[in-house]
Amino acid sequence: MPDVHAGHVPTETGDHAPGEHGHATHDHGAHIPGGAAAHGGHDHHGGHGAHAGHDPETFRRRFWLSLVLTVPLVVTSEMVMDWFGYELDFYGIDTIGPVLGSAVFWWGGWPFLAGGVAELRSRRPGMMLLIAMALVVAYGASMASSAGWFDLDFWWELAALVTIMLLGHWQEMKAVGQAQGALAALAELLPDEAERVGADGTVAPVPLAELAVGDVVLVRPGGRVPADGVVVDGAAELDESMITGESRPVPRGPGDRVVAGTVSTDSSIRVRVEAVGDDTALAGIQRLVAEAQASSSRAQALADRFAALLFYVATAAGAVTLAVWAALGDTGDAVARTVTVLVIACPHALGLAIPLVIAISTAVSARAGILVKDRLALERMRTVDAVLFDKTGTLTRGAHVVTDVAAAAGHDVDEVLRLAGAVESESEHPLARAIVAAATARGPLPAGRDVRALAGRGVEATVDGERCAVGGPALLRERGLAVPDDLAPVVAAWQDRGAAVLHVARGDEVVGVLALEDEVRPEARQAVAELRAAGVRVMMITGDARQVADAVAADLGIDEVFAEVLPEDKDAAVVELQRRGLTVAMVGDGVNDAPALARADVGIAIGAGTDVAIESAGVVLASSDPRGVTSVVRLSRASYRKMVQNLAWAAGYNVLAIPLAAGVLAWAGVTLSPAVGAVLMSASTIVVALNAQLMRRVDLSPGAPAAA
Repeated sequence: MPDVHAGHVPTETGDHAPGEHGHATHDHGAHIPGGAAAHGGHDHHGGHGAHAGHDPETFRRRFWLSLVLTVPLVVTSEMVMDWFGYELDFYGIDTIGPVLGSAVFWWGGWPFLAGGVAELRSRRPGMMLLIAMALVVAYGASMASSAGWFDLDFWWELAALVTIMLLGHWQEMKAVGQAQGALAALAELLPDEAERVGADGTVAPVPLAELAVGDVVLVRPGGRVPADGVVVDGAAELDESMITGESRPVPRGPGDRVVAGTVSTDSSIRVRVEAVGDDTALAGIQRLVAEAQASSSRAQALADRFAALLFYVATAAGAVTLAVWAALGDTGDAVARTVTVLVIACPHALGLAIPLVIAISTAVSARAGILVKDRLALERMRTVDAVLFDKTGTLTRGAHVVTDVAAAAGHDVDEVLRLAGAVESESEHPLARAIVAAATARGPLPAGRDVRALAGRGVEATVDGERCAVGGPALLRERGLAVPDDLAPVVAAWQDRGAAVLHVARGDEVVGVLALEDEVRPEARQAVAELRAAGVRVMMITGDARQVADAVAADLGIDEVFAEVLPEDKDAAVVELQRRGLTVAMVGDGVNDAPALARADVGIAIGAGTDVAIESAGVVLASSDPRGVTSVVRLSRASYRKMVQNLAWAAGYNVLAIPLAAGVLAWAGVTLSPAVGAVLMSASTIVVALNAQLMRRVDLSPGAPAAA
């Protein structure tokens, strides 16, 4: 039937400004370019990004073969034999070094040599070029020794260097691959087939690729929703934890949106498909995770600049080392120490310091329903002074509920609700649904007959043989009715706090009144308290009337309120806060809040479970839980702390190790061989990798304590 509720809410109660709700115009992720396949994954290594096949399996194979070839090189080394006091002498022992050493150099060292050439060609010197330089110098010195030009036993050290470098790269890429496994895990959420319902009601399995918008699919108990859509028949509890991070199943019935990859836990539902393939929320999440893992940040830029600088420092240090020790008349030590300088200067740990933290943090956050589009936004979140929440749909549900009922003398609350629910039972207006929901919670409703809309005033119907009506002040004025004296103070108090007040009349008397208000999310209070405990000021902005906004703010403990603000002027409020010297995070639904989200230092789109590609936000919360904002603060502080720790370790290691490798303490008997330098370099890498793995322990669940 047509909506009979036109004009039902009185203007005196401060209705929402036009566009305040605006939840229907997201675009399902179409604005995120590239997709998951666009993720380079490892470009920070220069050569890695330039050469195909740089995956954990490649380095694993090369490592094990190099290790097998290195063992005889070590065992037959004169230096090692002297160390352990044994002797080996057999025909061809002198050829083991050149033959096996060359095999290790060309086979095991090839990824580093190719990467170094790529960095040289692109004029972007970095880690791979440093490794390549160390290997070439070591190989040249070894060949020269085998030819009798030098007296250096270098083959085993060259082989050990290559083997250790391969081990480090294998473990690094395996760790990064595990972090990026979040993408594969998301892809596996989709079923291989869907059960499509034909026009005649028959159900037939079809490949997912054959689904089209408008198709109706059957989702059985325990089955996964194959595509984004709307429930058209049935009701079920859906497990949406893989999308929103919310652990409890949520009820979904006719008219409710559902997301691909979620699971029907208890009942069958039929879903009309509204998005397939790259347009689904799941595809959008994959794109966001890939984009975040591949994105740069200020800390990454710093690491890249340091790696380039380190190339020049190491080259200069190597040249000086060679010249000084050669001038002292010890050519063998000159070559050995030069190689050690180049080996130990390899910024392997530096190259891993930031990317691994990024990869792990974005994977962990994606599993918690926090989708990071912009690494810079996440880094800035740790410095935010003020969080500005949009009210409707963010701190509140964006839907009215009956918050109070009062009955006139001689009547009771159940009677008032029963009559109001019967009158409103056939209406689809949001206020009518709220009244019916509150009434049916108390028991069954009588039938409302001869329903008639009263334009601008309310609605009336016959209930139990009497004409009853529900409406605002205009209804009372038209009928010459007055609010009973005992209800007048109650109505005044409700209006003062901005509630919508509706009167229930039966015949010629007002039997009661209802207060309807936008329902505050239960978790909003905790979100506000957590942010304030973390030292962040909490503010709210809304197009609602001042009394409505103040009532919500008082309920939640919010520090400052911007009320009666038009959607197009919300970004001006952000500018005002920034002019005060505050670093501002704007939290909104991502539609009419888009200008403010873009203007803020950090834009956070909340409640976008099926609309994960909001262009204007740097961070998207897949669930509607505002406590996720505190989780973003926690993630920002934890990831930044890990990046700084890793950078400090990697940079400090090089600063201390290069002079030592150059032999500045040789006078005291402290020297480093190239192989020991490789071991120390790999140890530095392991420290950085293990420290980054601690990111997995960060608790991003809603309501967890905020990071200090």
